[in-house]
Amino acid sequence: MEEKLRVGQIIRPHGIKGEVKVYPLTDDINRFKKLKKVYLDFKGELNPLEINGVKFFKNEVIISFKEFNNINEIEKYRKCDLWVDRIDAVPLSVDEYYIADLIGITVFDEDDKEFGTIKDIITTGANDVYIISSLNYGEVLVPAIKECILNVDIEEKTMKIHLLEGLI
Repeated sequence: MEEKLRVGQIIRPHGIKGEVKVYPLTDDINRFKKLKKVYLDFKGELNPLEINGVKFFKNEVIISFKEFNNINEIEKYRKCDLWVDRIDAVPLSVDEYYIADLIGITVFDEDDKEFGTIKDIITTGANDVYIISSLNYGEVLVPAIKECILNVDIEEKTMKIHLLEGLI
């Protein structure tokens, strides 16, 4: 399992005082209110940053950091990801999983035959959709619904699915 989880990406500076607009990569945008620290991924190096303040504008988050006081200091961090320690992540409910934990797990069908690997996840309004790189069918889109997802074992990195008619 990943030690850190990605929660957002810096879009651009906001104003001249070192604030940034962040595109949230989390289900709950309000989670940023509770954060005190994030890690800035700059050229593969994770640098800790202390959060001074958080505001919201439409579907974006505006964050000010203790370490930056003007636009010139923050400008070079456009498109950089923000990460949190797993311990600071939003707790999950039953049958919820962090995307980072699902990417790359092995998928089996109902007959316990290997079907493929989760390549990516599409977040939609109704339910997530798993993009599975299958061994026999190329990319297969499987909705993350109880009728399709029979079992997930994060520790074993496996998932068992039922393919509804028409999915392949």
